[in-house]
Amino acid sequence: MTGIAYAADPATGLAGLAGGLGQFTQFAPLILIFIVFYFLLIRPQQKQAKKHQEYLNNLKVGNKVVTKGGIHGQITALTDQIVTVEIDKDVRIKVSRDAIGTVGTEGTAGTKKEAKKAGE
Repeated sequence: MTGIAYAADPATGLAGLAGGLGQFTQFAPLILIFIVFYFLLIRPQQKQAKKHQEYLNNLKVGNKVVTKGGIHGQITALTDQIVTVEIDKDVRIKVSRDAIGTVGTEGTAGTKKEAKKAGE
């Protein structure tokens, strides 16, 4: 019966509160690691995916593109899901819109500037 009396002691109530705070401090490093991962890995990846999706939505006929497979070409036709890319004269392939990786640089002003720098 004395065990019950000790459990109701007000001094142990404060120790129990401090114990709860101690458990929080044990999880603080895990919370900190999650926050660091969010800002260094997850958030930039989400921004990049959003930017790429916006790029895919703004594709137009005549844009030069590079597919994720490395094929360079020019867009000749567009639908909601399929892009027709001309890779050579009278050679056209149909690819998924998601298969478009980046903007093609062949024949653009940026390539000419890079060529001048390389030739200097």
